[in-house]
Amino acid sequence: MFSSALPASPALAKPKGPQAVIFMYHRFGETRYPGTNVTVEQFEEQLDFFEKNHFSVLPLEEIVEALKQNRPLPDKAIGITIDDAYLSVYKEAYPRLKARGYPFTVFVATDAVDQGIPAYMNWQQMREMQKNGASFANHSQSHDYLVRKKTDESQASWKSRIKTDIATAQGRLQQELGHAPALFAYPYGEYNLELMNLVEELGYTGFGQHSGGVGPLSDRRALPRFPMAEAYADMKAFRTKALSLAMPVVEQQPVDPLTTDKKPQLTVTIAAGSANLDQLACYMGDRRMEIQWIEPGKRFMIQTEKDLPLGRSRYNCTAPDNDSSRYFWYSHPWLRIRIQK
Repeated sequence: MFSSALPASPALAKPKGPQAVIFMYHRFGETRYPGTNVTVEQFEEQLDFFEKNHFSVLPLEEIVEALKQNRPLPDKAIGITIDDAYLSVYKEAYPRLKARGYPFTVFVATDAVDQGIPAYMNWQQMREMQKNGASFANHSQSHDYLVRKKTDESQASWKSRIKTDIATAQGRLQQELGHAPALFAYPYGEYNLELMNLVEELGYTGFGQHSGGVGPLSDRRALPRFPMAEAYADMKAFRTKALSLAMPVVEQQPVDPLTTDKKPQLTVTIAAGSANLDQLACYMGDRRMEIQWIEPGKRFMIQTEKDLPLGRSRYNCTAPDNDSSRYFWYSHPWLRIRIQK
């Protein structure tokens, strides 16, 4: 994913602004769920990597505030996030993060906790964790597919339902834990433009499940996070992700991930900077896409040759940094649905 020689001119080096990488986990040591699990050994190796290589693991709120204010962050800043509040977070991840003094954020879907489902943490465990570096944020009340309207549901009714869902979760977090930051992780990483705008309207910073670093130009309605699972925990790839930089995207068309198109076009405009765009490479899955330059070194279009699958997928683009051995990374998620007849 990190090669090619395509017709474009390297942009001139300019300050990159605040940069960070956010990782997203779900389960720890639950090998029955390899698609959302990391082994305890993998997690320890990743934490050791941060420590030995002098990464700065920061509270997620601190990273978000730096992005909002365009305030510098330490080099190699990392945010650790965990979705769904499974019990293995308390049993396996929490002791290891606590031992290193690493802050982290758990995004909680509150119904699962309130219902006392055994696979999830309880509020008392979260209160204990909160005293030792953990923060807890909104992952909705229902953990539903929020983009999807119910049968015969109007736009106004959908918006009201989602507002209530998010507000109820925020209320439960505040009631049980005393504090809940204005951070929201989309269940399943699914969102569309309407939901992005609603999350912004409600005063939240949103988080997806697509890849890439975060920087001053990142869309705070849907910040990227690198998903971690057993298959993606190879340390060579992990190192590249941990050191990645946010591609300075100033415009993308479309913004909306929701599409009925089997082969959607994506147009991306890049700000001048230190990305070596001669070596820009874009992929859908493991298939390389042709890059069509509209304005060389600035604006390009990509389109998959193979049909997008129904549901979630993404286009990924990377380019090496002229100033270091790191890579700029950009990901656009897609949520393909069937045409309604």
